[in-house]
Formats: sequence, structure tokens, C-alpha cells
Amino acid sequence: MPIAVKVMKRPGSATSYVRATLKGMALTFRHLFRPKVTMQYPEEKSTELWTISSRWRGTHRMLTDEQGRAKCVACGLCPQICPANCIKLVPGEDEQGNRYPLIYEIDEFRCVFCGYCQEVCPEEAIHVGVHYENSEYSRDRFVYDLERLCGQTHPVSTLWDPSDPRGE
Repeated sequence: MPIAVKVMKRPGSATSYVRATLKGMALTFRHLFRPKVTMQYPEEKSTELWTISSRWRGTHRMLTDEQGRAKCVACGLCPQICPANCIKLVPGEDEQGNRYPLIYEIDEFRCVFCGYCQEVCPEEAIHVGVHYENSEYSRDRFVYDLERLCGQTHPVSTLWDPSDPRGE
């Protein structure tokens, strides 16, 4: 199939751009009198028109049991499934044979917030939360250890609701 070339002619000197300029200015003036949609962020975090989704994946959280210990049994599934390789887990075992994590760290800089760690956890211990304000003054504060993960109190994310498969 041959390639067709279409030759376009430039507008001549008789073309006036005043009409196009006036149309653009009219559009600008119409937007000038519409109600503003800017949210004053630190003071106003959510409104009835804007709320964060319950499926938002933010900072991680480790759930605890009644005694305040992490629910994690150090099975090692979350570091294996993590595509960013951001979870460090060193398992330990007590006298009764119960497994627990000696070291559990998540590097939030490397994390892609996919939620695989939450989905694969058999004890439902690790969750991604809906917390999105995670600014720090130093880079090493973005490595969350077990104590910090257990201290998080924000609500957890619902990655997928089986009653609403299309996410509407």
C-alpha cells in the first residue's frame, strides 16, 4: 500500500487571529466566575466531595494480639512475594516452639505498595493502611521496624471487597 502525502496550505496574510483570541478569552472569563474547587490542605483534609478511597494503599501496619505482641508468625511468605524486595524478616522461636519475628523491617522507599504482603499473610498480621501523610526529616526514618509497625494506629486498607468485584 503506497503512502499518501497530504499537502496542507498555510493560511494567507488575509487570515485574522482576532476571532480565535476572543474565543480563548471568553473561555477564560467563563472559568473566572465558576466556584473554586481548591481545598486548603492542612486545615481541611476531607470534604463531602473529596474523601480518600478505602482501597488506598499507604503506610504499613502490623496488627497485634491481646497481649500487645505482633500477630506475625515469621512464616517468610511476605519477603518471598514482595516484588520490590523491601521486607527484611529474621525468624525466631521461643521455648514453647512458637515462631515470632526477631527482626521485621519494611523499607518504605523501596516499597511499591502493591499489597501482596497483606494478601499472602496467613495470620492477617501485616496490612497496608490508608495513611498518606508520611513525611520525615531523614531517610532512615522510612525503614519501619517491628516496634514502629505495631505502633501504627491508622485504619487498614480494604484492597478488594468481594461483595463489590468491579470496585464501584
